[in-house]
Amino acid sequence: MGHYHDEMRGAQESGRELRELIPETYAGFAQLHRAAFADGALSPKVKELMAVSIAVVEQCEGCIASHTRGAVRHGATKEEFAEALGVAIQMSGGPGTVYAPKAWDAYKEFSERYG
Repeated sequence: MGHYHDEMRGAQESGRELRELIPETYAGFAQLHRAAFADGALSPKVKELMAVSIAVVEQCEGCIASHTRGAVRHGATKEEFAEALGVAIQMSGGPGTVYAPKAWDAYKEFSERYG
């Protein structure tokens, strides 16, 4: 399917094993995720774009994949996504110029499937 689909699939497989060993931790994280990304004063799309920017700054490819897919599913346009990446570059400097293009590749990949 693509690199970022594979990235998510790999994390999900290992995560299932770990989730069996520490189910309360994963349940707590899932509850936090639902609460943080619920529709409110900010839309889920805006929250996913924020998360992508943070993922770029933190240099987390799994997070880039997950939140890019979320942003695409919530209707983020290529212009909105690119502007969010611009903020990430500004906040992280040089590393942002390496990880923002990775996020852009993820956007293109997920847009083909969900866009």
